[in-house]
Amino acid sequence: MNSLELFVGAGGMAMGITNAGYEHKAVVEWDKNACNTIRYNKERLNRVVSKWPLFETDVRNFDFANFEDSIDLLAGGPPCQPFSLGGKHLGLNDGRNMFPEMIRAIREIRPKVVFIENVKGLLRKSFNSYFEYILLQINYPDVIQRDGESWYEHLSRLEEYHTSGKQDGLCYRTVFRLVNAADYGIPQRRERVLIVAFRRDLNVNWSFPNPTHSQDALIWSQWVTGDYWEINEVSTSQRPELTPKIKSKINKLYKNGFPLELPWRTIRETILDLPDPETNLDNRLIHNHEYRPGARIYSGHTGSPIDEPAKTLKAGDHGVPGGENMLVHVDGRVRYFTIRESARLQTFPDDYIFQGSWTESMRQLGNAVPVRLAEMISNSIKAHLKTPVCTATH
Repeated sequence: MNSLELFVGAGGMAMGITNAGYEHKAVVEWDKNACNTIRYNKERLNRVVSKWPLFETDVRNFDFANFEDSIDLLAGGPPCQPFSLGGKHLGLNDGRNMFPEMIRAIREIRPKVVFIENVKGLLRKSFNSYFEYILLQINYPDVIQRDGESWYEHLSRLEEYHTSGKQDGLCYRTVFRLVNAADYGIPQRRERVLIVAFRRDLNVNWSFPNPTHSQDALIWSQWVTGDYWEINEVSTSQRPELTPKIKSKINKLYKNGFPLELPWRTIRETILDLPDPETNLDNRLIHNHEYRPGARIYSGHTGSPIDEPAKTLKAGDHGVPGGENMLVHVDGRVRYFTIRESARLQTFPDDYIFQGSWTESMRQLGNAVPVRLAEMISNSIKAHLKTPVCTATH
């Protein structure tokens, strides 16, 4: 199956899609550091990215004519800063709002399926109308905004078209969900809005895969059975204190019964086999695993406890907010995540090497989609494309 991705960044979403068996016909990105990372890994003949046709350009200048009716999956994560909770909250008035280009790509390519990722802030109350506008444009990409027509006037016309029952031409069935990556086995509590749209003529019934992991199962493994500590060889003295909040959750678990999901994955089990970058010189033998000094806790930035999934890795509007991209040991010691550790938290393979400074590499990682999450969604989409009329089983 053929795919095309816009706003590819360092390639997390694209790598997941490739792992699911799609062949990228183009990956488009304008950021030079992200493109350097992809090019470097192509030169190293990384098996996943080696065949990606990379276009380093502004998507507004990209011609989609050669891809019409030839793409099964169109994917992309339009820049999140206009809608990010940590950004300037300018939304549609932000010059970085690239959703119009995503809609143009849908209209001109006519893909079978569209897969879009963006930040939780997109669901903020102040953006409600604009988010509805985005969804209706995905549903009806041929209903184009007229010259001199405001987006709000265009929204009203789309609403009328949607309720008329007389839709023709290019149409999509669109669903969205706020997904926590930790619920799908990613060692990071990363909440993102995922949008998936199937072309209506395919008659496909689809829903998001059910979560596979849970916090309840992690608490059970840590504080009821103790399996977590035994598997990870954590002695009693190395364990965190059992807090009243956790005790309360344990009591509820006893009442509700054994969690059926797998435990959330934690930082400890994700980086367990990596040498400590602060004390072990062997880290020099591992790509992107250099120690960075200067980590500290400050208000609003308290880091990520080692026996939990990491907090969301962030890119930052003016550089990396290091307090969040930081590991907190049980004894309270803190340090920055290395680039390699951060890559693991985003489920990149160890043979994928990031280019640029620590700040630029962390920016690439903070903007990335976890590889395994993208792969899981793409596999589900692929399974349903292979069965033209199907039920929502996964």
